[in-house]
Amino acid sequence: MERRKNPLFNQSLEKGLALLCAFGGHKKTMTISELAQASGMNKSSAQRMTYTLETLGYIEKHPRTGRFRLTVRVLQLGLNYLYANALIDMANPFLSELSNITGETACLTEPDDGEMVYVSRFVSASFVPVHMPIGSRIPMYCTSAGRAYLSALTDEQCQEILQKQDRVKHTVHTKYKLPDIMSELQAARRRGYAVNTEELFLGDMTLGAPVINNQGHPIAAVHIVAPTGRWDLRRARAKLAPVLVSTARSLSNAVRGLE
Repeated sequence: MERRKNPLFNQSLEKGLALLCAFGGHKKTMTISELAQASGMNKSSAQRMTYTLETLGYIEKHPRTGRFRLTVRVLQLGLNYLYANALIDMANPFLSELSNITGETACLTEPDDGEMVYVSRFVSASFVPVHMPIGSRIPMYCTSAGRAYLSALTDEQCQEILQKQDRVKHTVHTKYKLPDIMSELQAARRRGYAVNTEELFLGDMTLGAPVINNQGHPIAAVHIVAPTGRWDLRRARAKLAPVLVSTARSLSNAVRGLE
C-alpha cells in the first residue's frame, strides 16, 4: 500500500489491469456496470477503461448481446512472460525427464500473492483427473506445490502468508486450520517434499518439492500428479518421492549455477 502513495505510481494503469483481471471462469462476459463493480471503480472510469482497452484490441463487445469479453490478444501478455522466464527454459528438460521416468504429469509452479501459478506442465499420457492449464492458480495451504514452497520458509514467514489467506475446506480431506498446516510443513521439511491427498480436488494426489536459489530462498516448486485411481500414498512415497526430490535438487543446482 505504501508504494501506491508514491508519485510514480500510475493509477490509470492500475485500473486498466484491474479491469482485465476482472474477467474469469465465472465472469466470461460483462456489461459496463458489471465491470465497474468487479474491478472496484465507478462506472465513468470503467467506461473510459473499457473504451481504451477495446480500442487497443484487448477486449471486444459482442455484436448481439453488447457484453464485453476478452480477446485472444490478452494471451500475448502471458506468453511474453513464459518466453522471457529463464527458469521455465531451465526447468523444462527436468520436468520432461521426470514425467518420462514416472509416467505421470510433472509441473512447475511459481508463487504469487499466497497462491502457486502453473508456468510449465508435462502431461501424462494416462488419465489425469483435473485439467490445470498454464496460468492456473492454486492455494498454497492445501496443495503440495504450495506446501513445498512454504516449507523452505521460516515458521514466521509461513504464518504471515497463511494468516492472510481465506482458508476454506475444498473437500472432506482439506486441512485448513493453521496448526494442521504447520504440522504438514514441518513434515515436508524433514522429508524434503510435501503431500496433498485429495485436499483440493477429489481423486487428485500430488507430491511437491521446492526449488531453492543461491540465497537459500524458495523461488518455485516442482510437483508430480499421482491420481488416486493409480496410486496410494504409501506407494507414491516409495516410487515417486525420491525421483521428485532428486529433480527439484538438480533444478535448484542449475539455478544456482546461473546466479
